[in-house]
Parts: sequence; structure tokens; C-alpha cells
Amino acid sequence: MQPTETVDRPPAPVESNSRTFQRAFGDVREAWQHRELWGHLGWQDIKQRYRRSVIGPLWITISMGTTALALGLLYSALFGQEINTFLPYVTAGFVIWNFIVGCVTEGTDVFIANEGLIKHLPAPITVHVLRLVWRQVLFFVHNLVVYLIVLAIFFPDLTEPYHMAGETQGHPGVSWAILLAIPAFALVAVNAVWVALLFGIISTRFRDIPPVVHSFINLVFFMTPIVWHTGVLEKVGAGGDWRMLIAELNPLYHFLEIVRAPLLGHEQSWHHWVVVGAFTVVGWTVALVALRNYRARVSYWV
Repeated sequence: MQPTETVDRPPAPVESNSRTFQRAFGDVREAWQHRELWGHLGWQDIKQRYRRSVIGPLWITISMGTTALALGLLYSALFGQEINTFLPYVTAGFVIWNFIVGCVTEGTDVFIANEGLIKHLPAPITVHVLRLVWRQVLFFVHNLVVYLIVLAIFFPDLTEPYHMAGETQGHPGVSWAILLAIPAFALVAVNAVWVALLFGIISTRFRDIPPVVHSFINLVFFMTPIVWHTGVLEKVGAGGDWRMLIAELNPLYHFLEIVRAPLLGHEQSWHHWVVVGAFTVVGWTVALVALRNYRARVSYWV
């Protein structure tokens, strides 16, 4: 009786589970657990930028102050606005805008700029996104000093009921409702994470995206009520309804308004919160899908 011949068979292929939502959620969760890492790196970014400067990060505040003052004086004259209410409006809007645009533009380069760390540091890729957003939060805090100075100067005018030229309804003035700006900014920061994550993944694969975003963001600035307000749209003549529709279709207007309105004592319109909430859910869903499918490829694309 001859022995049975054994045939060597290749092992069955093991299915990869890297493209799962569990891995995507795990990447975000582990990145949050590494908050000491990205918190330290974000702070070091600012210190490194102003390493040999005499006044250091105060240049952030000075730059913001001069820009807000120049824009406020110019556009208050162009639109016939009262400087005591329009300058705080421009200042608050510009401070918030700088945070948003910083997260968007730097988000397109977030993985490209951290190529060395991604290839040599065994950490979730979301760490680099949180580092970016944290750095922009620190910039925002520095710029917020300018708003506090303007608020102190025009405090008597802003605490009384007032209206801006061209508006049909007035504003109650600054009150304890100003505290609503804290959860509003937190919600904007949560959205900044998914924006930087999604744009960072796409831009790593398609390197034409960053210059396109940088060019397009300048146009969006003038289309967003920052150096002008929506009351001007009704003041310029007939057709205010469709002009207001253009403003309402701009998503950045809603993100800006949920933070700016309580800072200036404006009447809070809750439809802005609904729009921002919808963008939060949809945006995070799309970002998690991109993270699930391409998180493992980012290190090869950079």
C-alpha cells in the first residue's frame, strides 16, 4: 500500500479589515487620546513661528487689529454706517473668518506638510488635523483680544438696543446671551476638523486642490457678510429677496453668524444653527467615509 501523497496548498488569503468604519472611528478616538502630543506640537508651531521676534505672538494681535481698523473705517464710509456699531461688526466677523479660512487653507496641506512625521511617527493621521485646528484656536484666542478692546471702547453703544444702517429690525444689544458664542465656536471647531480631514485627504491625492482653494477663498471673502451686512442688500434697491437668497446659500455665512451674533448682541436666528447642524452631520459622514477608504493610502500619497 503506497502512502498518500500530500499536496502543498497556499494559505487562504486573509481579508483586510483596514477599510472599515471601526478603523475610521478608531483613528479619531486614538487621535483624541494623543491630545498631549498634538496640543504640544500646536503650541510649538506658534513659538517656532515667532522664535526670534521681540514681541512674539503679539504680532498676531497687532496684524488683526490694523486690518480690522482699516477695513472698518473704509467700508463704514462706503456704506454710510455708524462707526460705533460697524467697527465691532467688522472686527468680530474678521476674527471668526480668520479661524475658518485658516482651517480650510491649511487643511489642504495638512498631510503634505507633515510628510516626515506621517512616515516616521506611528500615530493616527487625525493627530495632524487636530494639531492644525488647535493651532488655529490659539490664533483665534490671540485675535480675540482685538475684539475685546473694540468691545470695551464701544461698550455703551453696544449694550443699548441699536440698529445698523439699512436694516429694518434692530438688535437688543450685548447681554448675557454673549455666552452663546462659546458653544457656537465649539461647533465651528468641530466642523473645522472634518473640513481639514476631508480636504487634506483629497489634496494629498490631487495636488491641484490647494491652489484652487487658495484662489477661490478670496472670492468667498467678498461674498460673505464680513465687511458688509445683509441689510445693505435690501438698501441697494429692488430685488432684495433674491440677494438675500444668495447670502443664505453661502454656508460660511451661517457658520460666521452663530458666533458673531451673540458677540455683538444681535438677534439670534436659530435657522443658522439648523444649517450648521446639518452640515456637521453630513460633513462628518463624508469625512469618515473618506477616512475609512483612504487613511492607509495617505502615507503612500505624501
